Parts: sequence; structure tokens; C-alpha cells
Amino acid sequence: MSSPLAKFDGLELPPAADFHVPLRDGPMMETVVPLIGAGGVNTVYVMPNLIPPPTSASNAIAYKNRIQQLEPDINIILTLYLHESITPAIVCGAKAQGIIGIKVYPAGVTTNSQSGVSSYEAFYPVFRAMEQCGMVLNLHGECLSDHAKNITILNAESKFLETLEGLHSMFPKLKIILEHCTTKDAIEAVNRYGPNVIGTITAHHLYLIIDDWADDAFNYCKPVVKCPTDREALIKATVGGTGKFFLGSDSAPHDISAKKSGSGKIAAGVFTQPYLLPLIIDAFELAILQGIITTKECLRPL
Repeated sequence: MSSPLAKFDGLELPPAADFHVPLRDGPMMETVVPLIGAGGVNTVYVMPNLIPPPTSASNAIAYKNRIQQLEPDINIILTLYLHESITPAIVCGAKAQGIIGIKVYPAGVTTNSQSGVSSYEAFYPVFRAMEQCGMVLNLHGECLSDHAKNITILNAESKFLETLEGLHSMFPKLKIILEHCTTKDAIEAVNRYGPNVIGTITAHHLYLIIDDWADDAFNYCKPVVKCPTDREALIKATVGGTGKFFLGSDSAPHDISAKKSGSGKIAAGVFTQPYLLPLIIDAFELAILQGIITTKECLRPL
């Protein structure tokens, strides 16, 4: 069977928005930022996992200025890093200065998350303030591995969904994004809740499965890629027309030495930024050929 796009010499697409972009800082940022447009993107929701993390509007705006010096034509949407220093007053002030969201990193679960959250209860006043002023809560939806509780990187996302349910139940008007969904369980959870809970999906989770990273560090990311049935659920969600899922690439750059064994833990992250939209189209093509979705579903008008 031939590809449904084989008859085209090329496709011209309007610029996309990528709602999960870790651009790093310093020399790595200088390398990565100029590549955003190459992937077909002109709007980025920038992640705050820096050292030190941006925990105030002034920190975040200074970071934005550094990015814009490298690429002034990119639209930048800012987030803060949820940290014990953030108060309801900081939330309201940040919102007034154009900060859209606050990112939750469970402590120790991914890159530069050592300043992250150990207890959600301590931040309930912050979440209430976010709910009242309309800020977005971005969740890295994983529990930290705990072998005594049978939690590993393979089920860390599914185990986290109870936390998502609790937060949504306690703060029903809080806008929540479950980032980089990787499982059928996560897709079903996001669909189960109302319009204030939505999810992002990466490009690489649309075409990789667990076998692809088990012996290849360059395909290793957090949350890890799961089973073929999970990938199918992600692909179907992207073309489902529910409005509950959108692109968040989590294109995570690392120095190549950090992706090679022998120097400690392998860094988690798959870098896709310069190839982002072509990778998504390729994943859709493959899914059509495999009978997972139809061409008609891919062409659904927005």
C-alpha cells in the first residue's frame, strides 16, 4: 500500500504552536533557539526547568528577553517553576505581568527537577489563587519511582492520575494541563474530566514504543515511551477532534555526552525541534498505513 501523501511533492503548512518547549539556558539555549522555526513552529510555551529556576515574573521576563535576543520573531509564552517561595501574591502579580502558567515538577523525577514538589497540599493556597486569576497549572504527570509501592518508570504516569483526579476535584475551575501524555490511561483520564483539564502529546510518543528506547539512549525520555496500544491511543487522540489534546513537543536537548552510558545516569530527553511537524506527519502516515486512523480523520477541519 502506498502512502496517502506520496502524490505530493511537499506540503506547506502554517506555523504551529508548541506548548511544551524546554529551551535551556546559556550555550545550549543559543544552539536550540534558532532551530525552532525549522520545525515549523513560531509560538513556544517555554518550560522553566532552569538552574536557578524562574520563580518570579522578573526572572521569567529576563529569560524571555534572552530568548528574544536570539530569535526576535518567535512568540514566547512564559511559565514559572512551582517552588516553596511562590505565594498567592506572587501568582497574582505574575498573571498581571503576562505569565500564563506555573509548572509542577515532582522532585527528582526529570531534568532539573531537584527544586520541585514533594507535597501538593503545601501549595493549595497557590492553586486557589491560580484558580481565581485564571492561571494554568502544568503538570509533569509522574510519581517518583518507589519500589516498595510498585512504582517504576513504566507505571509512574498511570499512578499519578489519582493525584490529577484529586487536584481537579478540589479545584474544579483550575485550568490543568497534563503534559506529555504517554498512556491510554492518561488519554482516558483527560477525556473523563471537563474542559478545564486538557493534555499535550509529543511528536516522538506518536512513533516510538518501549522497544525503541530499551537499547537506545537517544530515544529515552521521561515519561518513557510505552506500549503499542498506548501509542495507538495517543495517535487517535490527536485526530479525535475533541479539543482536549494539543502539541507539546517536550523536545529536550542535552549535550551528547549526557546521552551516553559510562558517565552516570543517562539524561532523559528526545530532541525533535528542527523536525517537529515532519515527524508528526510521518507518524500520521504510518498510522494510516497500519489502519490505526484514516486519512479523513487527519483532514478534519479545525
